[in-house]
Amino acid sequence: MKRKLWAAIITAAVIALLPLPDAMAGSGTSIRGLTPMEMISEMGLGINLGNTFEACGDWIRQWGDGTPNAYETAWGSPTVTEEMIRGYASEGFKTLRVPVAWSNMMAQDGTWIIHPDYLSRVRQVVGWALDAGLYVILNLHWDGGWLEDLPSDHDRVMGKYTAIWQQVSAAFRDDGDKLVFEAQNEELGWNTVWNQWSGQGNKQLSYSLCNEVNQTFVNVVRESGGNNASRLLLVSGYNTDIGLTCDPLFRMPEDPAGCLALSLHYYTPSTFAILEEDADWGKCAASWGTDAEYAELSRNFGRIETCFVSKGIPVILGEFGCPVKNKDPESVRRFLSAVAGEAFRRGGICPVLWDTPGGRYDRGLCRFTDRTLLESMLPEAAAP
Repeated sequence: MKRKLWAAIITAAVIALLPLPDAMAGSGTSIRGLTPMEMISEMGLGINLGNTFEACGDWIRQWGDGTPNAYETAWGSPTVTEEMIRGYASEGFKTLRVPVAWSNMMAQDGTWIIHPDYLSRVRQVVGWALDAGLYVILNLHWDGGWLEDLPSDHDRVMGKYTAIWQQVSAAFRDDGDKLVFEAQNEELGWNTVWNQWSGQGNKQLSYSLCNEVNQTFVNVVRESGGNNASRLLLVSGYNTDIGLTCDPLFRMPEDPAGCLALSLHYYTPSTFAILEEDADWGKCAASWGTDAEYAELSRNFGRIETCFVSKGIPVILGEFGCPVKNKDPESVRRFLSAVAGEAFRRGGICPVLWDTPGGRYDRGLCRFTDRTLLESMLPEAAAP
């Protein structure tokens, strides 16, 4: 008990001493009283700042210079600049998702204190995005996979998870409602407990762990006060999979503010949207766009609409995308524009394109490389 008390005191002290980057000064502190659905409609087309702050691995710690920039650039991204962030807004994006591996520079003594330099750097980039008028989705990403140990090391893992969100919540508590917190990425589902493919194991337990993490996230953020008392929070679906999240065992958390959205991802069919070459579980598909494939897309979004949107729960597709290697370029355009279009036509769904360094947004030139694709994904392209 004493150790937990001192850990909380130390964490609060560190957060209080964090420097506030100049870029945060104009980022906005207003809570406008919009409903979750109204905010989702404002969020338009989003894009990920992928393979940047979520870059992680012991080799980076050994190779780098111990600064946030070593992690920021380890997976190929140039150092993020304000011009780069403003470029997203200039290209028509309304939302920037910022995946983060918070463990990169963190005390491992049980206090789980995030290094102030790392937290400050993330705050600076978030501030630039808010200054540019963008919505920002700030999450806890894969982060080395430590959440996989939750079934076998529950108290330690939940202690770390709680400490991360206590610190992040405190650091951003006064930012306005265009900042959205996301509970987790795709990791809320444990094949060691229940295997979704074979059906073996304790399905109810695995879902209960997912529900527990999401509820803890909501509790911690709301208890931090400030604008976090009513901020839009994005809770993670079961492995962010549509079918698994539509299962009755998945529960949305209780929220005193009633301001939640649901995070799902879309990489269906995986043989086209994930595989770049044949694998033992599937054959790489080079093309997409048959009547059957469009029908599958419509059915999947129909499930999202029926299970969640129609019940007043908006959805953010935190990731949708596909590779370009071994793919027909026109099929790639068809797929991405069809996913975005389906989201906008149904309403209550915000699509956020997965993108990484060297991808579709050129971080050096600060522009989207495929103008035809960009225009086909914007909300106005989906208008009847």
